Amino acid sequence: MSDAKAINRTGVIFLLACVCCFLWGSASPSIKTGYSLFSIADSDTWAIIQFAGIRFFLAGVLVILFESIREKHPVLPEKGSLTAIAGLALAQTIIQYFCFYIGLAHTSGVTGTILSGTGGFLSIILACLIFRMEKFTANKLAGVLMGLAGIVIMNISFTGGTAITFTFAGEGLILLSQVSYALSGIMVKKYSGKFSVVMLSGYQFMLGGLVMVLVSLARGARVDFSAGPEGFILLLYLALISAVAYTLWGTLMKHNPVSRVAIFNFLTPLFGVILSAIFLGEVDQALQLNKLIALVLVCVGIYVVNRPPAEEAA
Repeated sequence: MSDAKAINRTGVIFLLACVCCFLWGSASPSIKTGYSLFSIADSDTWAIIQFAGIRFFLAGVLVILFESIREKHPVLPEKGSLTAIAGLALAQTIIQYFCFYIGLAHTSGVTGTILSGTGGFLSIILACLIFRMEKFTANKLAGVLMGLAGIVIMNISFTGGTAITFTFAGEGLILLSQVSYALSGIMVKKYSGKFSVVMLSGYQFMLGGLVMVLVSLARGARVDFSAGPEGFILLLYLALISAVAYTLWGTLMKHNPVSRVAIFNFLTPLFGVILSAIFLGEVDQALQLNKLIALVLVCVGIYVVNRPPAEEAA
């Protein structure tokens, strides 16, 4: 009970949510660096999928290993949880990251990170209009419109005309990955009342990662593992991003109202743009007027969607 009460405290939520968003924000530049270290070409679709699968399988192993050590006994799938694990593996890992990895290979880290912030808007739309889990208020409508405006503005080039730079293989797949992410969030909220969030997270990563590796091997993909210590340290870091961030975020979602946690989503694109600028040398892209406007709109939109009603805030 004490742990549940502690995770309801504003300071604890702020700290853990910041850790999650920093890790997620660092994923885009880390993945693109990984492509370089492991000699994976942007056009090598199945090598990209294999790289992702290895990362997620390793993440699942780490989650289950750490939880087994903490519980002082092997953590196995709970009775009746296999359907939940399979569904989450499909939505949260296989579909989401198939689309995300391929899309990221065909766009910049800055653009990929900002687009990955749209998952919060899609979650609102699905929760309100499809699953009827909450009311679709004026604030939520305003926030969604701000996010959509940010996406449009981000893809307008102010240098040499106003051409829209949007491709299905790049930005389109990243947006599709966020639809899958939004669905997986609703599934986590539903299943967390029956099963351990940590157990679900670990085994869905292992299953999803294994499927991705096997499919890519069947397609003839072979990742070059001569990257050296630097490459394997990066792969371990990518696994830790998934293991730590999704487990913490799922725990926060289980014990707190969705809006109280989701407000921190704005930190993900903020961290991502900064880290892409630093590690990928995309300073010029990060400082372009349309990217800055898009970032502001996405951040303000998420805040507007999640701010409490006036009577509650008073």
